[in-house]
Amino acid sequence: MESEQLLNTPLHDLHLELGARMVPFAGYSMPVQYPLGVMKEHLHTRSKAGLFDVSHMGQIRLSPLPGDNVLDVARALESLVPVDVLGLRAHRQRYAVLTNDDGGILDDLMITNLVDSLFVVVNAACKQQDVAHMRKHLAGLCKVEELDDRVLLALQGPAACAVVARLCPETAPMVFMDSKPMWLDGIDCIVSRSGYTGEDGFELSIPNQHAVRFARWLLAQPEVASIGLGARDSLRLEAGLCLYGHDMDASITPVEASLVWALSQSRRAGGARAGGYPGAAIIERQLTEGVSKKRVGLQITEKAPVREGAEIVDAEGHIIGKVTSGGFGPSVNSPIAMGYVNNSFAATGTKLNAIVRGKPVAMEVVKTPFFPQRYRRR
Repeated sequence: MESEQLLNTPLHDLHLELGARMVPFAGYSMPVQYPLGVMKEHLHTRSKAGLFDVSHMGQIRLSPLPGDNVLDVARALESLVPVDVLGLRAHRQRYAVLTNDDGGILDDLMITNLVDSLFVVVNAACKQQDVAHMRKHLAGLCKVEELDDRVLLALQGPAACAVVARLCPETAPMVFMDSKPMWLDGIDCIVSRSGYTGEDGFELSIPNQHAVRFARWLLAQPEVASIGLGARDSLRLEAGLCLYGHDMDASITPVEASLVWALSQSRRAGGARAGGYPGAAIIERQLTEGVSKKRVGLQITEKAPVREGAEIVDAEGHIIGKVTSGGFGPSVNSPIAMGYVNNSFAATGTKLNAIVRGKPVAMEVVKTPFFPQRYRRR
């Protein structure tokens, strides 16, 4: 995609002012790194607080039709996702996946119960198809509104809570997956204690017109530095988190993606509202009978990094899988990766090789995350 065709977030000029190196990503011009560099940005987020512009992601509001309420919206959305939306408490957030008729993952998303509506955040590359999918399947059940007048910022790291609490002390008691409307410095925000780095932190949805002023205030805090997509990727990889379009897609089911924890008990066989979503029969069969391939963590035991696309082979050199995410983990000081392997090779401790430039690179199947997740859960 040519640069003149790329979309800009409302913080684009600020990124340039801060010396960001911009790259095309999901149809947007986005900062991949700042002068600090990917390695230092990664470590700064782990030790203090990093500010990410994630405004390229989609923000959607699902509202009740006249005479309905948010439970009617939740019931409607359950026809598209294998999670418990009806049981989602007020001001709480839940991870979910949209599935197709084959049980494949159309996208992964976050759902928040805002009491009067549901607030949904989806991936940038999928947002137009997600909106169209929801409008098609939820027509006559709820109102689907794309919120293109709001930016989305993520403040991640152990100092994030102290920083945000300077503007709004009410955020301090929040725990992981709390999400609610709040006023921050006179700005109407949707604040969630969540993120995709494995660190404690917040995602902040704010009106476009306040984006630059708000970002400048955050960056003026001594703990905060601007962080680009490069460090965001290495942080989420260390945390063992999937990247849509790489570690999962429409051909991969949640069971194969090792996302069984995201399939709510109430939506499984014997549950209060079992099935009723696309691909339910296939996913239920996989839960019972197992799958032929599975996403696993891979600890590289040599210095060479292993990148996406590398073939995975067994001791005899037979191809048994492929790497879907890989790189250097600054916090663990080692190359790490995730990928899919035949189920018979998915056990922790299994020794395998990746083929890099025609040569085998030793690695071992390990549990994820590679670096401890540090969400504030209580």
